[in-house]
Amino acid sequence: MKTEDRIQNVSSKSSPAIPIIGKFRNPQPTIRDYIRVLVILCVMSLAGCGYQMVGKETHVPPGLNSLSIPTFKNNTFEPGIEIAFTQAFLTEFIQDRRVKVVSRAEADSTLEGVVTDFRTYAVAYDKSGFVLQYQIGITVNLALKDRAGKVLWEEKGLSEIQWFRASSVGVTNEAAKQAAIQKTAGLIAERIRSRFFYNF
Repeated sequence: MKTEDRIQNVSSKSSPAIPIIGKFRNPQPTIRDYIRVLVILCVMSLAGCGYQMVGKETHVPPGLNSLSIPTFKNNTFEPGIEIAFTQAFLTEFIQDRRVKVVSRAEADSTLEGVVTDFRTYAVAYDKSGFVLQYQIGITVNLALKDRAGKVLWEEKGLSEIQWFRASSVGVTNEAAKQAAIQKTAGLIAERIRSRFFYNF
């Protein structure tokens, strides 16, 4: 009996459901195989450098590489609200890193902000008439100026609202209000940072 016949007999007895393929040659790659490889390489390439591409793609005018954010002005009766907004904007732009945040003397541009309005409303009550929840509304004006003081971009009347639960304890109530102010400032800062780089 020939060797090939023996191999076929043994393989047919041990695993009859598995056919034997010619002389174990690998099939030739097809166009579909090449396309699959190309798609995988493209996905890997995008996954590897996608963040960097997004990070570098901006609509900021050429030459605007540094920014100063001085303390916001406070035109409301809420003490210290300008600090929350200044810190929120500094944090947002420093963490982004696409422009350097430096002092006014060193900066190519300056982002000036004014808190123009702050309001607190009671929006929910219990059966006894005690306040359960408050809503705050904050409005700011913003202007981006170059080194010479020319206005490059501005937005007025930018507003945001937030809610916080009321408390019978004055200290707790004030802490909840301050937390709502900080959250509002963070939301506005995030929105402006996005516009700064993509919708200038």
